[in-house]
Order: sequence, then structure tokens, then C-alpha cells
Amino acid sequence: MRPAGRDATLELVRLLPFDEYVQSLDRKHISAGVLIRGARQRVLLVETSYTAHWDIPGGAVDAGESPWRAAKREVEEELGLARAIGRPLVIDFVPGDGLMPERLAFIFDGGLLSDDERRALVITDPEIRLVEMCTLAEAAVKVKPVLARRLTAALDVAQTERDVALCHDGTRV
Repeated sequence: MRPAGRDATLELVRLLPFDEYVQSLDRKHISAGVLIRGARQRVLLVETSYTAHWDIPGGAVDAGESPWRAAKREVEEELGLARAIGRPLVIDFVPGDGLMPERLAFIFDGGLLSDDERRALVITDPEIRLVEMCTLAEAAVKVKPVLARRLTAALDVAQTERDVALCHDGTRV
């Protein structure tokens, strides 16, 4: 029987050359999204040119980039908004599905967007077709189910100032 936990890792380190050990470590994809809220509990969604589902502003975290910097970069690229990114609202572990590897999805607080600010948005990113403010019910029919669950948790945390929601596949744990 092999030792568990830290002892198993130490055993692997002793058995494998370090570079092989590092190569054997699991890899996870990381994404960073931003919850931007409007009046009447609406959330900002973007329709992208590369998928059938709507999304929140955000995207993949690049190598060497932190999730919060990725969130800020993506909001600037997609919406032309240079604004502070607030605290994390959701950290979601999403198991691999055969097509995509397992991943961590962060949602950060993007604050409130007034109706005037929304009307002033000029979309210059060719990946973005439309921007719309939606209720959670409206969003649920536009986004993937996992994102709908994640958005519910994020909005709850943002409105109640609770601690970050830890989720598994969009469902709070």
C-alpha cells in the first residue's frame, strides 16, 4: 500500500527526477470573469462571436498572469472599461468533461454600472457582438447552466457582502 498525502508526494519526489515529477503534476485551466451589476439586480452579459452561449466579461488567465489581472484586462479589452476589479465573489472548481480539462473559474466584483455608463459603452473587440443587462432569470436562458448557477452565487455574495462562494460545478459547497 502506498502512503497517502504528503508522504506519497515525498515518495514520488524520491522516485522521479525533479523535472519528471513536475511534468507529472496535474494542470488546470483558469478563467476569470467579472460580475458587473446594474439597477434592479441585473447583470451584464456579453454575446460573443465564438460560442452559442452568452457569458460575463472575462476569459482565460494567461501564463504568468494572476486571475485578478486577467479579469481587469478582459474587461478593458471587451468593454473598453478601465475600472477597478473588486474582491473575489466565486471560486468554482469545474471537473473535466473529456473536451475541457478540469478548471478553476473565478468571478470578481466589477461593481455597479449606471444606465448612462451602459449606453456609453463602445464595443471595439471583434469577439463581442452585443452587451445586455439581464435579470438572473433572463441570464439563465442565455448562458450555460454552470454559469447560471455561478452567477446566482456571485450576485448573492455581492449583495450580502458574505465571504467568497466556493462552488463545485457552479453549485455552492
